[in-house]
Amino acid sequence: MRAALVAAGLLATSMTVLIGWAIVVGRFSTEGGVLLALAWGKVTLADLYGGFGLFSGWVIYREASLWRAALFVVLVLTLGNAFAAGYVLVALLRSKGSWPRFWLGVHFREGGRG
Repeated sequence: MRAALVAAGLLATSMTVLIGWAIVVGRFSTEGGVLLALAWGKVTLADLYGGFGLFSGWVIYREASLWRAALFVVLVLTLGNAFAAGYVLVALLRSKGSWPRFWLGVHFREGGRG
């Protein structure tokens, strides 16, 4: 679990720094158009949002509140993997070392698998 905590923390930090850097030095209105004009840019975007969809399904499953889950889905769709890694980091910390608790969230039951 320690490796997952470190990986999630590093990913959340590095993605946040990269997004901040891109906001400061890049021009999304120009560069986004170039990216979307490329075949691999379209594939990358489809792959990215496909992953966001899978991640969001897991978030919706493991959260107790549909409104809270919906907020998290909006955040992952807007902030990307920086938010996803932060969510994973918090879920890992709240799981208290239990992988089943991490994966299942509110569906976890002591002594059972879900």
